[in-house]
Amino acid sequence: MKTAKTCFCILFLCSVAAWAIPLGSSARAAIPSDIQQIISVDYRALRNSETAQALKQQVLPANLKEFEGALKAVGIDPEKDVDQLTFASYRSPKQGTRIVGIAQGIFPTKTFLKKMRLQKVKPAKVREASLWPMSGGMQMTFLDDNTLLFGDRSSIQGALDARDGYGAALDSNNQIADMIGSVDSGMVWSVLDQQGTQNMLRSALGDASKLADYDTIKKRLLGSRYTMDFSSGVNFDLSVLTSDSITASTLSSLLKAGVLYKKLNATPTEKIALESVTVDSDSSNLQLHFKTDDKKFQSLLHSDLFAAVSR
Repeated sequence: MKTAKTCFCILFLCSVAAWAIPLGSSARAAIPSDIQQIISVDYRALRNSETAQALKQQVLPANLKEFEGALKAVGIDPEKDVDQLTFASYRSPKQGTRIVGIAQGIFPTKTFLKKMRLQKVKPAKVREASLWPMSGGMQMTFLDDNTLLFGDRSSIQGALDARDGYGAALDSNNQIADMIGSVDSGMVWSVLDQQGTQNMLRSALGDASKLADYDTIKKRLLGSRYTMDFSSGVNFDLSVLTSDSITASTLSSLLKAGVLYKKLNATPTEKIALESVTVDSDSSNLQLHFKTDDKKFQSLLHSDLFAAVSR
């Protein structure tokens, strides 16, 4: 759960503008249905934005750095070969929350396989899939020529079980599939299930969640989705799906109070950032929008508020 939260916080912030690449059919088939969260980032654009590079250097998680290094070690350059990077955290009945990564791009598969043969590295097998070792205890397998699945062995096993029909896959989860359809044209996007949304909002509110009966409200939260881009400054749009308009309105009031609460102890830089947050409700959905320019956002990177959010 802690790892899933970390990935959410980091990739929530580590995103840039570009045309989004939808999840391919091979990727969707390898994501189990019991999803907590899916986060998808246009990885190509990380190198095209000064703000994105600042974000990457400050908040890139250690496990993603290890993944980049592991790819380079086997002849795959993430800066050139990876187009889209997706993380899916899903619940396993016996193992709790697992995380699997999916990279889409144009990979030098033949070069990779040749290097493995020369090094006399033999893959493990899960049915027809060949699992190749990576550093840090991770493994990887090619779902097709343009799709790479990676993670620890148990996480990959669950993903391959979904792909091979031994478990339910993403498209059987209608609620998550519907939310993806409304955001996957975004430059970076994410969807969370009910429990993931509850935890995310409690974390975002911090002590402000005590200003109202959040434990009662959270039961009526159904899921959430967001998009973020850097095409004109920094834009973030979050939509929280609730059971009814009263819940959405109540949650909107709670978040507005939370923003005011955080302003009390905020630094001048943080107060400017909080001034850029707007909260409203639309029917049964809560809508939160954040917009600022690159200069102000880069100043926010070094604030205590940013450190608390990205921890």
